[in-house]
Amino acid sequence: MKALVFQGPGRTAWQEVPDPDIKDAADAIVRVDAVTICGTDLHIIKGDVPEVEPGRVLGHEAVGTVVETGGDVRSVRPGDRVLISCISACGRCRFCREGRYGQCRGGGGWVLGHTIDGTQAEYVRVPFADLSVYALPNTVDSFDAVLLADIFPTSYEVGVLNGGVGPGDTVVVVGAGPIGLAAIATARLYSPGRVVVVDLAESRLAAARKLGADATAGADEGPEQLIEDLTDGLGADVVIEAVGVPEAFEMCTRMVRPGGRVANIGVHGKPAVLHLEDLWIKDVTITTGLVDTSSTPMLLRMMAAGRLTSAELITHRFELGEMEQAYEVFGRAAETGAVKVALGGPQHTAVSVPDAPAPDAR
Repeated sequence: MKALVFQGPGRTAWQEVPDPDIKDAADAIVRVDAVTICGTDLHIIKGDVPEVEPGRVLGHEAVGTVVETGGDVRSVRPGDRVLISCISACGRCRFCREGRYGQCRGGGGWVLGHTIDGTQAEYVRVPFADLSVYALPNTVDSFDAVLLADIFPTSYEVGVLNGGVGPGDTVVVVGAGPIGLAAIATARLYSPGRVVVVDLAESRLAAARKLGADATAGADEGPEQLIEDLTDGLGADVVIEAVGVPEAFEMCTRMVRPGGRVANIGVHGKPAVLHLEDLWIKDVTITTGLVDTSSTPMLLRMMAAGRLTSAELITHRFELGEMEQAYEVFGRAAETGAVKVALGGPQHTAVSVPDAPAPDAR
């Protein structure tokens, strides 16, 4: 089969690799039907995630069709269309029992495209399949469902829930990439007073406004002053960092109000300065986190019911064999206007469900 292989910092190739095999009775082999590229993949290629070794097949988000399962797999069978989670869960360790699958100590956590071969391939081996893939209803399109592999649960859990977004809050999202845009959509589930988005690219700010941002600002247009003006000098209740660079994180800590929360989602490859000389007196809470994907079943139900929008997120589509071209477009998002790119062949289209008939009035 062919796959996108990391060959060292700055180098990848779409090349022939061996087909995956069942290695454990809890494994499933899935044919990849729809796959996407994550900002974390760009961090890997830059060398920001040194534990990813040359020769690794990248990718941790996909929708596909089960072609083979190990003897212990009970929740899916060959022929099932499934969502592949970015997090694998052994289900037995302390953290899995707490629903903190991202911290799995039993061989799971973030392994796909990280410590084992990932999803940017024609086929992928998924460990712990019973807890790491989700059967998809016919009402959910494959290209929509692939957004539930990572960006929606990440933005919801690590951004919105960790940040404690509540009704009436002023929420600032720094970074309007896929994660930041998903944070807008999921923050709005909690009726914040306003959502303000900061980014360098006007195309992404435009996407943020379409998804419901109440105000936007370029990173070079005085966003800190804007927040001060909007909050009468108080600062934002919640600031979500969705970039992963020191300047963005430090900006977030300057925009938060006393007693507010900074929720860091971004993948950081360089140290950021924590200005405790300013923050110690402000009762500020700073959270970090890797997604657990414990919210994925709930988000999937919301998407199936039409309550979770995927509009404005996938901006470019490619055939699977155009992986290198897709990376080029995604990596130059400021020039291409790319938000999320998706790859795959002819896709499953959601089946519309007719409205239920009116109840008999007798």
